[in-house]
Amino acid sequence: MVGVPDRTDKESPVAARPLHAAATPRRRPFRVNLAIAAVVATAAATGAVMMIPTANAAASTLGAAAAQSGRYFGTAVAAGRLGDSTYSTIAGREFNMITAENEMKPDTTEPSRGNFNFSSGDQIYNWATQRGLKVRGHTLAWHSQQPSWWGGISGSTLRQAMIDHINGVMGHYKGKLAAWDVVNEAFNEDGSRRQSNLQGTGNDWIEVAFRTARNADPSVKLCYNDYNIENWSYGKTQGVYRMIQDFKSRGVPIDCVGLQTHFTGGSSLPGNFQTTLSSFAALGVDVALTEVDVTNSSTSQYAGLTQACINVPRCIGITVWGVRDSDSWRSNESPLLFDGGGNKKAAYNSVLNVLNSVGPTSSPTGGTTSASPTPSTPSGGAKRIVGAQSGRCVDVPNASHNNGTRVQLYDCHGQSNQQWTATSSRQLTVYGNVCLDAAGSGNGAAVQIYSCNGQSNQQWNVNSNGTITGVQSGRCLDVWGTGNGQQIQLYDCNGQANQRFSLS
Repeated sequence: MVGVPDRTDKESPVAARPLHAAATPRRRPFRVNLAIAAVVATAAATGAVMMIPTANAAASTLGAAAAQSGRYFGTAVAAGRLGDSTYSTIAGREFNMITAENEMKPDTTEPSRGNFNFSSGDQIYNWATQRGLKVRGHTLAWHSQQPSWWGGISGSTLRQAMIDHINGVMGHYKGKLAAWDVVNEAFNEDGSRRQSNLQGTGNDWIEVAFRTARNADPSVKLCYNDYNIENWSYGKTQGVYRMIQDFKSRGVPIDCVGLQTHFTGGSSLPGNFQTTLSSFAALGVDVALTEVDVTNSSTSQYAGLTQACINVPRCIGITVWGVRDSDSWRSNESPLLFDGGGNKKAAYNSVLNVLNSVGPTSSPTGGTTSASPTPSTPSGGAKRIVGAQSGRCVDVPNASHNNGTRVQLYDCHGQSNQQWTATSSRQLTVYGNVCLDAAGSGNGAAVQIYSCNGQSNQQWNVNSNGTITGVQSGRCLDVWGTGNGQQIQLYDCNGQANQRFSLS
């Protein structure tokens, strides 16, 4: 077995990773013009379905390329590096999902009992959402990076402290995040439970954590996250699988499994990786690759792990653990997609080619996205705009008439601030003379109300497939989450339920 360096200031020390069977051989990085060949070679070796991108399907950034199939491509971000212009420019340009490296972990968010500190977590959240990027929460219950005061308690006292911590942190971020890693790294390599202080509170601690999390925020995806669960035949993978299987059979709320996907010299891309993803997905959960890094940025391994995700409809996204090699907890292994100077590496191109090979038609929920949705003509009169995923209405908060007020989801109640009229000039008006307005045309642009002015940012196509697209931007009304107060934004159309609405 090959030892793995500690994730200093990133994650806990990780146990030595086993040498997985059927690992894909590592190669020297290819030149950019050979990246597609590396993708094809990997696909052939694993039996994966492979498509070469066409020019009209190609996106130029990782996030945009992933969004073509309704997925995300994200990165882990450290608040202390956001002042580095190269770092923040790459992060804001390339990725559409952000995870805080350390800023939302228990030792940071609750340094003393009942006293919460969200300053650094909020810094990352605000930075991301101001750019239209979504955020994953990481993590709520873990044997490492615990508040120091947890070390002095045990049993029912520690159990209550965990419950209170989950409620406090999730209450602060309620309705704001895409997902939470509720529990992190709770298994040993043989598939048994890790003997942590949390395990010492009772074998049901993970179940209690997930039930507490669901009550704290009904709208966010709840995930279990771990490393060394990529190989389907490995004991740890099977241990986690059995837990998820049990949870789903008994109605314990769990929505996804995060596979950290740290591939080192001794823990490379296994040939059965796609089998692992599809097997977890078959239990009725989403899967995500949550902390990806690969020794020497192997183009074949990066292409292979991306292709495996693309081939599994419920694989919803990929996150690399850091922006540049110099930011990585494994910086001496050059494991990321950008070098220390912020330059794209060959592995970047291998990943982008795979993401673009999907084109704009597939979605991770198995549906399809029409490249040119057909506008329909709603019948006259004021109507509610109801989200297909949430069942809630597009709402002007507090019945405001102020220009620039962002619209949100809220329980439908039939009052005037939820009554929208589709006009012959393709406006959606509220209060008779105020228009639904896009504050910009890019991903994440705010959708607000503004005095009607006849410009294209106030014109909308209400399409037969349930989407509402901006005439100026071509992007869809989008909402991440289902809870009251979720803000509406523009985002690349992907055909998922969070972008479908009905006028009724």
